[in-house]
Amino acid sequence: MPEAPGTIGQRLQIARKRRGLSQSELAKAADLSVSTVRKLEQGERTDVRLETAHQLARALGVTTTHLLTEAPTPWQPAVPEDIWRPVITALGTPSDQLSDQPTPAGVSGALAGGRALFATERYDALGGMLPALIRDARALDDSQASRRLRYQTMQLATSFLGQVRQYEAADDTAQRALDSATDELDGGAAVVAQCQQMLRRGRLTEVAELATRWADDVEPRMSRATTEELAVWGGLQLRIGAAAVRDNCVAEAADALRMAHIAAVGLGREVVTAPDHLRHFGPVTVTHQRAEHAAIQRRPDRVLRLHSAVREWVPAQGGGKSGRCRHLLDVADAHLRLRDEARCVRVLQQVRAEAPQWIVAQRYAQDIMGRVIERRRTLTPEMRELADALGVPL
Repeated sequence: MPEAPGTIGQRLQIARKRRGLSQSELAKAADLSVSTVRKLEQGERTDVRLETAHQLARALGVTTTHLLTEAPTPWQPAVPEDIWRPVITALGTPSDQLSDQPTPAGVSGALAGGRALFATERYDALGGMLPALIRDARALDDSQASRRLRYQTMQLATSFLGQVRQYEAADDTAQRALDSATDELDGGAAVVAQCQQMLRRGRLTEVAELATRWADDVEPRMSRATTEELAVWGGLQLRIGAAAVRDNCVAEAADALRMAHIAAVGLGREVVTAPDHLRHFGPVTVTHQRAEHAAIQRRPDRVLRLHSAVREWVPAQGGGKSGRCRHLLDVADAHLRLRDEARCVRVLQQVRAEAPQWIVAQRYAQDIMGRVIERRRTLTPEMRELADALGVPL
């Protein structure tokens, strides 16, 4: 559904549903016969006159071009450019000497505020403060403490850019974080973030190779592994598994999940071991990933069984909320595949209530809602409102 359907009949039907009109109501509003509307929607007529298309477009509140043009509409997240563009500009602008030299304490305080905004999905506010934070972190000296603040700033910027779907910029920023890492575990956490952005761009082989190399480097001795070591190593295993399952390498994906499960059992609980949010890991995270693998493999029953095991889990402040919301999209998809549109929509509404700025940047959410529209003969007012909020194209 992120792309406009290929025929005028399909586009007409979707626009009519979104407006909450029956075929007869649309025909009356457009001063056309019901037979004309029905034949167009069913593909019995494709030679629509411009005047007819204009009448339909006017009744539906869309452009005539929208009904007549067969070219797909590129998907864009419903996140205004002015939220993320200044961050990308700041990353590409060399730092000049500042008249008011920043201090590590000031940068650290700003980082804490930025993390709080990220944890509550306030991406508009975070996008507003990140350019100054990036500038100040770059202007610090080259001590180890200052380098770690730069690393953490780049990690926060990576997370932000990934959430607003600026994947190429997020990938580049993750590399900046890796370049600033002061130890192997920081490097591993940076690679976890970088692999996530690479996955979103379809670079599956590179993700598998990079994550495997780093997982080998940071693999802990289980009998004396620290919480931080388990979280980073487990996170890398999840990235290996995510690349493998998308590449239809089922055995490799299962092996990676097994390794991640070992790390999660070693922890025994969900933990956030670093303020950059990228070392959030534990048994629930692994279960969410198992459900994601099942969704990719089109096994909706398994998705819902796995969900039942973590249904009541609520993330603590500081990490895991976006992972839970992403898991709930898999749950919505599973309900839809089992032909339960009502439950699917309820789950989408739940996610929107919990993370309104997060969900509008999710193409997956658009796809699911688009499929609901295709299946339903008519849409409820709640469905139409949700489709508008998610930016599902007409």
